[in-house]
Amino acid sequence: MNARTWVRPLLIVVVIAAWLAIGGAGGQTFGKLSDVQENDSAAFLPSSAESTEAAQAHAEFAPTDAVPVLLVVEGGASDVPTVQSFVDEALDAPLEGDPESRTVGDVILTGPGGETPQAIPSEDGEAILVTMSIDADVFAQSVGEESFAEVFVTTLRDAWTEAETGLDGYVTGPAGLVADLSAAFAGIDGILLLVALAVVLVILLIVYRSPVLPFLVLSTSMIALTGAIILVYALAVADVITLNGQSQGIMFILVVGATTDYSLLLVARYREELIRVQSPYTALWTAWRRSLEPIAASAGTVVLGLLVLLLSDLKSNSSLGPAGAIGIVASFFAALTLLPALLLIGGKHARGVFWPAMPRYRGDDAPAEAKHADLSADEREAVTAQLETKAGVWGRVSRMVDGRPRVVWLAAAGGLAALAAFLPTFQSGGLGSRDVFLGEVESITGFEVLEQHFDAGATSPIRVIASEEEADAVLAAVSGIDGVDDAYVLTEAVAAGAPVGAVPNDPPLVIDGRVEVVGITQVAASSVEATEIVQDVRDEVHAIDPGALVGGQAAEQLDTRLTSERDLRVILPTILAVILVVLAFLLRAFVAPVLIMLANVLSFAATMGLAAIVFNHVFDFPGTDPAVPLLAFVFLVALGVDYSIFLMSRAREEALEHGNREGMRRALAVTGGVITSAGIVLAATFAALGVIPLIFLAQIAFIVGVGVLIDTFVVRSLLVPGLVADIGRVSWWPFTRRIAD
Repeated sequence: MNARTWVRPLLIVVVIAAWLAIGGAGGQTFGKLSDVQENDSAAFLPSSAESTEAAQAHAEFAPTDAVPVLLVVEGGASDVPTVQSFVDEALDAPLEGDPESRTVGDVILTGPGGETPQAIPSEDGEAILVTMSIDADVFAQSVGEESFAEVFVTTLRDAWTEAETGLDGYVTGPAGLVADLSAAFAGIDGILLLVALAVVLVILLIVYRSPVLPFLVLSTSMIALTGAIILVYALAVADVITLNGQSQGIMFILVVGATTDYSLLLVARYREELIRVQSPYTALWTAWRRSLEPIAASAGTVVLGLLVLLLSDLKSNSSLGPAGAIGIVASFFAALTLLPALLLIGGKHARGVFWPAMPRYRGDDAPAEAKHADLSADEREAVTAQLETKAGVWGRVSRMVDGRPRVVWLAAAGGLAALAAFLPTFQSGGLGSRDVFLGEVESITGFEVLEQHFDAGATSPIRVIASEEEADAVLAAVSGIDGVDDAYVLTEAVAAGAPVGAVPNDPPLVIDGRVEVVGITQVAASSVEATEIVQDVRDEVHAIDPGALVGGQAAEQLDTRLTSERDLRVILPTILAVILVVLAFLLRAFVAPVLIMLANVLSFAATMGLAAIVFNHVFDFPGTDPAVPLLAFVFLVALGVDYSIFLMSRAREEALEHGNREGMRRALAVTGGVITSAGIVLAATFAALGVIPLIFLAQIAFIVGVGVLIDTFVVRSLLVPGLVADIGRVSWWPFTRRIAD
């Protein structure tokens, strides 16, 4: 006893100190994650993708890879001198914050004769275009904590504003698009996390009605996040994973949401035990033991589901898998080590963390608990009714489900099926790069002006690498595709920087028996229409030369969509199989896990059907990012099944003592409040992704947020309990003998 008086406090101090050390190290790493981000979609494609192979082949035709920066100005021919004067002066503008003190002119590529960028009027005389190029290696650099794209584009935009030409000009092109994406992702380290934490804090204050406990839970979440950041940053620096802004934001949300959910479950069980047991140490130990299995199963399900993403051919998805899994593991250990230590800081006065609604030890007045065989039917009903009365609204739900289980689960399934009927209307054809933003950004406005007055595809054309023997046939095929304005075979002079047709009788550039055919599209390469043109080009060209490669920016977008569709076919059944095995081990049954999986698949279909309605007719989105269906499935099935795990693990525990029907009643009544709180917290944290102005994150936020609420209020509360109550002991087959009648 004397040993316990000092060992317990010492252990608590050691645990808290260890986690604070992790938090300190992770806090220093927090701001460095943006330095290892890679937001270029081409970097995430597999090496086997046709556009990737085409890019490698194109590098042999154009040894210097350049990234275009476009300044498009709305003005007539008389304004060309004004724009040219601005360009000449802008070349001397210093790059903002550049430690090397470089200017705009220092980093752009000049023509073969040292020519500087020229202002070119459009054929309709209503716009002016200036094209600059930056070496790809320079473009990939960072300037302080910002990307080179942000620094260069911001410098040019600020210079245009200060010039006060009286003309509307827009810095756009691939460089402008990357700069605007980087600016959008800049909010992940700050505003996204602050909004998520603020939302969770409000919910926890309502749930706990305590000024202390919510901050202990949030502190646990933040320290768990810093622990995850240390490992993720190390993996990204070592090039083990390729991290982008989307993956980073989702990882943040996963850690905060999962840690809070696990904490809610542990604290709820701890509160229950404090009523029955006088010692906070004993109460927490009992709560910890009984919470360990469902929390471990929940974390294991999500971790395994995320690790299945390693099967993805898209590096953005395959990297999210381990990054998210690391976050969940950090959440698991923090919720089961750091939070218990924080809860016991007060020692024998530890109940104070619940102040002012502290659970009082009731001793002999605590609800009577007796084994199923020791009570009569009337006595069992009385005890369960008393428990349901204390549970409030969830007690009434429990009685309703138990009273008419078949009606309840059929009604719930029917409602979900009605929403699922709209699933075929979900637009899964992908988005163009220009469609990724929620609001107006300068690069997209510039693309629109560019398409109105110039050959928009000239800056990022379709590039076809074909055999020299089939050059003429391929050129004719590309020229005949609807949407292609012009096509030509790359020559030595053009590859050196000369305009097309400027050198008479210029021979084609031939490398290893292959030539490059360049196709100029009517629309910008960043549009969805451009990907459709690429598909047409591939169909025609492959029929002539099966070994030909079709690449370019639009081809990369097409390959991203095709790879996502392949991932969906491979990963979905794998995740279902993995989760089914976890559920079978947790529940020691086969039927109940199958019921839970079917219910969650129906819930996913219903969520996607509802999303189709909202995206198409309320938000009027132009489409859906190719990764959305896959990631939505992973999160909804892996995370949504958590609430069924929490419910069914408690139902099994109660059923072993009180029988199947009564066990489900008790489990639903007792866990209703805490699981609902956990579902609301997770939905709210994912909803916080909506503060980042990107359609992808807004779509994930809506689908996962709404899907979690459907899982919480329909699947876990009505569908699964109704099914298990209606089917009876068979739900626990083949271990039905251990369940009382």
